[in-house]
Amino acid sequence: MALLLEHEFKPLPADKQIETLPFLEAVAHLPPFFDCLGTPIVYSPVKADLAGNIKKIRAVYDSNPAKFKTLQNILEVEKEMHGSAWPKTGATLALMWLKRGLKFMLVLLQSISDGERDEEHPNLIRVNAMKAYEIALKKYHGWMLQKLFMGSVYALPYKSDLLKALEKGKEVKEEETIEKIHQFLSRVTPILDAIYEMYTKMNAELSYKA
Repeated sequence: MALLLEHEFKPLPADKQIETLPFLEAVAHLPPFFDCLGTPIVYSPVKADLAGNIKKIRAVYDSNPAKFKTLQNILEVEKEMHGSAWPKTGATLALMWLKRGLKFMLVLLQSISDGERDEEHPNLIRVNAMKAYEIALKKYHGWMLQKLFMGSVYALPYKSDLLKALEKGKEVKEEETIEKIHQFLSRVTPILDAIYEMYTKMNAELSYKA
């Protein structure tokens, strides 16, 4: 899949220490995914949020690459630096929201690749998008944002159009694109799971609503 496999994620090491720079370089290619979902009023802000959080983390990393070599280092150093303001600050907060945007994306793609669908409307992706939203974002959104998202599912593209957009407009058999989605998920899911695990272990997860 042209869009998602442009830049490979490094395999998750045994110690689950994720190197910051390769991670940022890989995720920097993912915000355009949200262009494939249409509905600019909803997904343009999600895309901008994802890109903005990547930029914030990159700025912290660039300030001292040795000190912030891994994502774990970022959380540990910022916890010491910011005291009681942490984790609602700096790259720690940016990574917290970044992982949620990525989670939405991965759950949506996983649901599509698993064949979950509305049997009466098999070419729609509302079921998949609603599942992703429920799991990744809904509990962090206030009433207005939730309302906006619920309305947006009726303007999502057909599954066939989404898969074509992921191939950058090329005509590719659906099963080939689904196989590429599987490849992408197999690389990224363990990394994202490790980031979530890190936030839980360090008590860095916040539940306030945006």
